[in-house]
Amino acid sequence: MTDIQQKLGLSKPPIAIAFLDEAPDGIGKWDGAVPAGCTFWRAAMDGGAFYTEPSDHYNCAVGAYTHAIQIPADRGAVLEDTIGFMVGKGYLQMAEVPGIPVLPKTPKVIAYAPVEQARFTPDVVVIAAKPYAAMILYEAALRAGAGNALAQTLGRPGCAVLPLAMGSGASALSFGCKGNRTFTGLPDEEMYIAIPGAKWADVERAAESILAANSEMESYYRQKLETIQA
Repeated sequence: MTDIQQKLGLSKPPIAIAFLDEAPDGIGKWDGAVPAGCTFWRAAMDGGAFYTEPSDHYNCAVGAYTHAIQIPADRGAVLEDTIGFMVGKGYLQMAEVPGIPVLPKTPKVIAYAPVEQARFTPDVVVIAAKPYAAMILYEAALRAGAGNALAQTLGRPGCAVLPLAMGSGASALSFGCKGNRTFTGLPDEEMYIAIPGAKWADVERAAESILAANSEMESYYRQKLETIQA
């Protein structure tokens, strides 16, 4: 268990994700079919270090869309069909689609690993966290210059938090959509916070002092509570 994982009480380690033009040295290619790209998040949180190619993401039309991956025509109009199904079921409204963040270009490879094992420079660090830990990381991001006072927040699709954090250069929150929660097993009590990779080290350092400050404030608040209730 990593230091930051232990101090924040995270069930899984933070993971590094990078969108690259070539495969990084020292890690192998993913082998096998998955139902969605967010499945790779869980594999990395479970300790895996690997890279994928665009074809590994074809089974998730929405995830491929957020990653700027074009699904081959011989697979049919899967994106349109998927969106149509979601709209028909009342899960999504067509007016929401243009606002979904998308990567600026198609990556040749996408690399994943627990952040402390990554042999590549991450574009985004993703953490599955309970609200208290997410609060600490959000405050640390503000202090490290990697966040806004009014946090960027997403519901669906969960994977869109990656291009959102990358494109804005600031931390972003994702509640984790139903698909993500189904394919990753994300517990109901957890959500995601995504940190721009270039700022992760600063955020990690800032989290130390934020944790200490919150501990002091808790003591102060408890003393105040006891005084008022006395």
